Amino acid sequence: MHTLHLKKPLAFFDLETTGVNIVRDRIVEISVVKALVNGETEIRTRRINPEMPIPLESSLIHGIYDEDIKDAPTFKSIAKNLATFLEGCDLAGFNSNRFDIPMLVEEFLRVGVDFDVKNRRMVDVQRIYHMMEPRNLGAAYKFYCGKTLDNAHSAEADTIATFEVLQGQIEKYQGVTLTDSHGKVTEPVKNDVTALHELTASKIVDFAGRMVFNDKGEEVFNFGKHNGKRVTDILKNEPSFFDWMMKGEFPLDTKRKLTEIKLRGLTQR
Repeated sequence: MHTLHLKKPLAFFDLETTGVNIVRDRIVEISVVKALVNGETEIRTRRINPEMPIPLESSLIHGIYDEDIKDAPTFKSIAKNLATFLEGCDLAGFNSNRFDIPMLVEEFLRVGVDFDVKNRRMVDVQRIYHMMEPRNLGAAYKFYCGKTLDNAHSAEADTIATFEVLQGQIEKYQGVTLTDSHGKVTEPVKNDVTALHELTASKIVDFAGRMVFNDKGEEVFNFGKHNGKRVTDILKNEPSFFDWMMKGEFPLDTKRKLTEIKLRGLTQR
């Protein structure tokens, strides 16, 4: 039984992949720990054939080799069942906003399965941890749970550890206040998924981080020559930049969000 206050299921998940490039790399293993509203949990773990060779440097990290997944199902073959299992769930993980969620969204987009994250809360346990205790998952597990993380880089072990760490963070930091550089006092960590989403994911526009929300809630670019500039201004004043991004090696999710912003601007004229 878990101690999280939930209004709908919270799915913790971790991916092992062929690499860290969201556009080119693929998932080789996924594990999901679904924390249910009634306090119970469901765990599902599956190996996936990425339909490409796993680089040796990646195999040495997670211990999954080409021979291990040659008979495993492809992501396309499990995508609909996985989307159904995650239906109605908020999402959580360790570094999930920067890697696991964008990678998962990209895989769903590639196989044409609808996986909408607009109405989901996203809780990145690493963001909370780095804010309060900057280290890694193994250290977080030792610090918050008093346990040693065995089988690190096993998707299931990492996912279960992440699930337990969030509960430990809430227990440790609930009621603890922080004062920012402007003198504003906040209580950042609460046993509430909406509050944790605002803490760890409120500035996300696209999962690759090419665009973020500024302090005024406006989408701005987060890279290159237009870093910090409003996306709507650049699309209006430099339309060729949109074409460059759409033709470039950017994730499908980034291109989709950029297109949504452009279409929104056209309808507001």
